[in-house]
Amino acid sequence: MSGKNIFVLGLEEANLPALHDVPDAERYRFHPVLTLGELQGGEVSVPDLLKKAQGILDSFDGTIDAIVGYYDFPVSTLVPILSERYGTRSTGLESVVKCEHKYWSRLEQEKAVDTHPRFGRVDLDTPDPRPPEGVRFPMWLKPALAYSSGLAFGVHDEAEFRAAVARIREGIGRVGRPFEDILGRLDLPPEMAGIGGQVCLAEEALSGIQVAVEGYVHDGEVTVYGVLDSIDYPGCSSFLRHQYPSTLPEPVLHRLRDATARVMRQIGMQEATFSIEYFYDPHTDAINVLEVNPRHSQSHAELFQYVDGAPNHHAMLRLALGEDPAMPHRAGRYRTAAKWYYRWFADGVAREVPTHEEIARIERRIPGTRIHVIPEPGQQLADMAEQDSYSFELAHVFTGGDSEEELREKYDHCVAALDLACERTRPGGRDG
Repeated sequence: MSGKNIFVLGLEEANLPALHDVPDAERYRFHPVLTLGELQGGEVSVPDLLKKAQGILDSFDGTIDAIVGYYDFPVSTLVPILSERYGTRSTGLESVVKCEHKYWSRLEQEKAVDTHPRFGRVDLDTPDPRPPEGVRFPMWLKPALAYSSGLAFGVHDEAEFRAAVARIREGIGRVGRPFEDILGRLDLPPEMAGIGGQVCLAEEALSGIQVAVEGYVHDGEVTVYGVLDSIDYPGCSSFLRHQYPSTLPEPVLHRLRDATARVMRQIGMQEATFSIEYFYDPHTDAINVLEVNPRHSQSHAELFQYVDGAPNHHAMLRLALGEDPAMPHRAGRYRTAAKWYYRWFADGVAREVPTHEEIARIERRIPGTRIHVIPEPGQQLADMAEQDSYSFELAHVFTGGDSEEELREKYDHCVAALDLACERTRPGGRDG
């Protein structure tokens, strides 16, 4: 069979349409390596995952042309390890870990820019942990590494701080222990000696407009190919939608691109995509780095397809194959696009869930939409994987349009047509 063999860690059926939308997709043969359940279910074992992945790759009768992934740990760290073993192109493992380990990432950011919040470590080994000196309330507490926004808590006083520390202590090992296997593969600098993977970070809360800057590093040059706005549900920190392109003024976008180039050069990433999340405060004109991700966002693929004419997977695939990763610009069908998060803010059971055929009919009836429903019929929402600490995602709705008003109208029509029904099983919100 002709074509390039691309091995995708955590490949899911929902991702295939966007992968098949990339330019020259007929050149590629996509092969799954491990399921997301294997990669992120329970407490993962990095050695076991590597053994399974190597078994799949070793048994393949053909060329291994690229090994890619677009999810966080452990996918992000397995890609460079496997790429080194099989001689495919990737950034180095250390550059990935400098992004993934939130404390190490902050130390690297400090060396490159001053656009970051005050931060410090919280000692979970002491009987009565305290906020780091110089870090003020309100603040966020989060593990050095976690899936999505799990175990990330906004706290406003000492009581909330202690409650969050207790929750983090209880759950930090699930990802922290396997992450220590990855840290053990690196020669760590003095400032990371003895830190490990089960460390808690405190950082002052940021405010303003949240934005995501996506790009890649190729031949030592940092290229930003898109900036997106991230809009929360009113009164909480859960995303309502990502919207592309950003509506921020060009001088602010220029500063974001400049800060991004400085940070990625400091981290030392090569031949890979990335995404950096920022806050821009229009009142103070300040920009601040929220976090650095060593991969592009697969959840933005349709947005780039709608507006630019190619999913952002295009850059990842070209980089992995040693080809020109340049993205097309504004060559898509629509002027703007959004990914909407239809959420439920209490636990419950999904009673009415549309079938694939029903979803396809909605997409045909409302052009410029793509819908992905999360829960299975009868599923307890609390049993769904990779949810944030405050809500449950019922559906992702992608919309393309020529105005923000058109995006909203299409989303509202999709939600109404989906007719998703959940039965609340306990009172209160996510933690109530």
